[in-house]
Amino acid sequence: MIAYAHIRGGGEMGDSWHDAGKMMVKRNTFSDFIAVTEQLIAKGYGARDRVGIEGGSAGGLLMGAVVNERPELFRVVLSHVPFVDVMNTMLDASLPLTVAEYEEWGNPNEAEAFEYMRSYSPYDNLKTGEYPAMLVKTSLNDSQVMYWEPAKYVAKLRTLKTNTAPLLLHINMDAGHGGASGRYDYLKEIAFDYAFLLAELGAAD
Repeated sequence: MIAYAHIRGGGEMGDSWHDAGKMMVKRNTFSDFIAVTEQLIAKGYGARDRVGIEGGSAGGLLMGAVVNERPELFRVVLSHVPFVDVMNTMLDASLPLTVAEYEEWGNPNEAEAFEYMRSYSPYDNLKTGEYPAMLVKTSLNDSQVMYWEPAKYVAKLRTLKTNTAPLLLHINMDAGHGGASGRYDYLKEIAFDYAFLLAELGAAD
């Protein structure tokens, strides 16, 4: 079964829904996602030990945040061009999207916003423990989420995770934020993702 969680912060249910998951209430997006996962499991739509999740860009931040909060809830994670080093990126006004994104995340040069963003930044909240299997993907020419964000995130996580679940970093040396642009290259990327997901869920057994 595949489920799409329309969590607060998205635009699917209007401005008020979006505004209830940004700035100083950004953490609502993470609690919503966790609540959706728990409810689906409780209603029998999935097994607790076979939950796979996927998100990209800001959705990659979501992946990192929910895994930090509830690593035992997920079996496998697909994270595409993830915005995981929130603090360093949002403090660098020379990057192309930083200042414009203050309206979405807040301005970390203000103390209250800094502390709030720091409380959920995936990179800054990694800790020693067990983590689900993860495939983290980035692109060398990404101008929106720089490749070093997921690269340093994976490097730090490798020093902290205590279990043997796979942790893979895949860097596309040609693509940008949207991944491969050619039709067949795009399909190959999807096939790679699903192969990792299905293998970790035991579909090959």
